[in-house]
Order: sequence, then structure tokens, then C-alpha cells
Amino acid sequence: MSLLLPRTLLLLYPKLKIAKIPMAGNLSTLSSAAPPRARLRGVVFDMDGTLTVPVIDFAAMYRAVLGEDEYVRIKAESPSGIDILHHIETWSPEKQRKAYDIIADYESQGLDRLQIMPGAAELCGFLDSKNIRRGLITRNVKAAVDIFHERFRLTFSPALSREFRPYKPDPAPLLHICSAWEVKPSEIMMVGDSLKDDVACGKRAGAVACLLDESGRYDSPEYTNVDFKPDFKVSSLMEVHSLLEAHFDLSP
Repeated sequence: MSLLLPRTLLLLYPKLKIAKIPMAGNLSTLSSAAPPRARLRGVVFDMDGTLTVPVIDFAAMYRAVLGEDEYVRIKAESPSGIDILHHIETWSPEKQRKAYDIIADYESQGLDRLQIMPGAAELCGFLDSKNIRRGLITRNVKAAVDIFHERFRLTFSPALSREFRPYKPDPAPLLHICSAWEVKPSEIMMVGDSLKDDVACGKRAGAVACLLDESGRYDSPEYTNVDFKPDFKVSSLMEVHSLLEAHFDLSP
């Protein structure tokens, strides 16, 4: 018995309905569903240069603390940035006191010019609307955090300053916040403008790390071989809003 092609069948029986068989090229689409979005229950921010506009000249501060020759040497050995607090910890008490006085002077000047980062208030409002918790980790002092909270009427809790030891890039402060919130590190995003502090802290804790790079300076080849790389990179806090909606299940 000869087989009739679908076109012939339709000519003979116009009312006959023939089921459509998907083409081979569509099989992968039919067989694979979109992967589930990762759950996000909290966002932890850096303060200086992330929630606030960068006003501290860190290079000048490091030079004042270390001296020009030592600054150049350490910078060449640490492409992702200088951990000034780590270096100071190895010094004599008297030398440490002088160094902290210099840092405190630069930080005080920064507080006089403190400005909220564009998009910070809007991003916090969005997180609040989703019941996503907000925390803060900074290497600045508690007094600076208190002024930030008071001046801009934005509250982050927990808000850990450098009085909490060990500080970034150690994962301890981020793990402390996870414990306080009773969430897994993988359910938290760390947002900051420093590869050596914020991204390293986030990745070492097992969290999602988002690097804020306003100027694109981290696109430089000198940062290619750093130990810890971010999961996401944005040029503004406004981008974080769309990033969260596109990639995460925002469950409180």
C-alpha cells in the first residue's frame, strides 16, 4: 500500500487536520527549560565610593602614611590595591598611632564633603519594596557610619565599621551578617567598588560579588590576574536594580 504525503492527503480530504511535528532544530528548546533563578535575600554594601561619592584621595593618603618609595614598591606588588590597614598592623605602636592620625585626618576631610551616590536612595527603596535586607561593611570608622545614617536617612543593619575585626577583605564581617540574618552566604550579594576589599570579601565568604566600576579602571590589563573576580560588574548603582530583577529570585 502506498503512503500518501501530507499535501496529497489535504487535497483529497480538505477537512483533515494533520498534527505538526517540531523540526529538529527546535528540539533543544523544547527539552530544556530556563534554569531557576538564584534566590537573593539580602544585599550588603560598601560605604565609601559605593553608597557615597568618592571624595577621599586614597593614593595621597597612602603616600602620606607609607612614604613615596614604600608606596611605589607596595603598589607594584599589589595590582588589585594596597591594604593600608594590614601594613599598619605590623608596625610599632608609636608608628601605628601616627599612621592612624593621618588616616583619620583624610577621613575627616571626606566627611565634610560627603555626598550620597546617585541611585543609592532609589536602589534602597527598591530593595525595601521587595523586603530584601540591607547591610553595610566599611573599613571606615563607626563615627563615619553614624554620620552617613543621620545625614541621608538611610539605615543599614548590621552596619560594620573597622572596629569590627577582622575587617575586609577577610570574609568574617560578611559571614557575621549572614549569621545575624540567618541566611546562606550564597543568598547574599556584596556590592562595592574595590576588588581587593569588597569583591575578595564577598567571594571568600561564598556570596555573589558585584563590582561598582564607574570609570572602567578595572578594565585595565593590570587587573587581569587578580585572585578574586566579581560575578557582575556595573558602572552605576542604577544598573544594580535591573541586574537584580534580571538574574535573581528576590525572596525575603
